[in-house]
Amino acid sequence: MRSLNQLRAEQFSALTDVVFRFLTEPKEVERFLTQLSEFATMNEISLGPLKNIIKSILLIPSEALKRNLSSEQVRADFIALGLSEEKASYFAEQWKLNSPTLTRLAVGQTLMINQLIDMEWKFGVTAGSSELEKVGSIFLQLKLVVKKGSQMDHVYVELTLPQFYSFLHEMERVKTSLECFS
Repeated sequence: MRSLNQLRAEQFSALTDVVFRFLTEPKEVERFLTQLSEFATMNEISLGPLKNIIKSILLIPSEALKRNLSSEQVRADFIALGLSEEKASYFAEQWKLNSPTLTRLAVGQTLMINQLIDMEWKFGVTAGSSELEKVGSIFLQLKLVVKKGSQMDHVYVELTLPQFYSFLHEMERVKTSLECFS
């Protein structure tokens, strides 16, 4: 983050714009690399260290998407990592503008990779176990039929009751997100 703090405000905003253009159009790798090279040349920065900085920057939006972070949370993360308030605020503003598009892209990729075809479930109660505290505990067994490309896979999962409720909560969040985009 020290390297980013050394950039002038206009350099940081230009670099942030390049990053978000790549994130919203991930198939344009050649254009992204060309823009990075041009940025390095214009600002007299070595391309190798610049690529390392970009790798670090790209980790934050990736994790922010996974954790569904708000722009304020992204800003706080950057500040905690040592980025100046001004630059963290600019990045957070760009996150706020681009996160709906990024979320839509992530959901689209996830749904295309693994499509849930069918699901079977069974509840059970542990009647006997070598561990005394597990006797009488409730569990859920899931059999998921997932389509990966043209191949069907059977995935078996066993969840405790708290794990099931956590899973259910996540599925409800996914459903809500999908309803927002349709």
